[in-house]
Amino acid sequence: MANGGTAPRKRHDEEAVSAKARLRGVRGRAAPGESIELDSLIHHRMRLGIISALAANESVSFNELKALLQTTDGNLSVHARKLEDASYVICTKRFEQRRPRTEYRLTASGRRALQQYLDHMEALIQATRDTMGE
Repeated sequence: MANGGTAPRKRHDEEAVSAKARLRGVRGRAAPGESIELDSLIHHRMRLGIISALAANESVSFNELKALLQTTDGNLSVHARKLEDASYVICTKRFEQRRPRTEYRLTASGRRALQQYLDHMEALIQATRDTMGE
């Protein structure tokens, strides 16, 4: 090889730069006032599970979420509290036949945050597919 093997590497580097530019373009498409980064609060597996379950249901009880996500009381409590603190979910507690019942509902801001997150993920997926030639 007269070029010392640099030509294939250069092409690979150019493709990588091009792919990064396309992904940067995805992040750069945010509307004014919108975040261009993934919502790290929602991006966590457990919190994404909680917010997705709530998006599909009017309300979900603590025990239903625990079973659905196959997690512990403590783990679910911590992640649900973070979503509650961000005003993405509302937690209501009441008694049903002397037994405590905790229910969660998705707020309007939580629904908007999930929609923005999903839109961003779809754009990232499409940009990645474009770089792969699919």
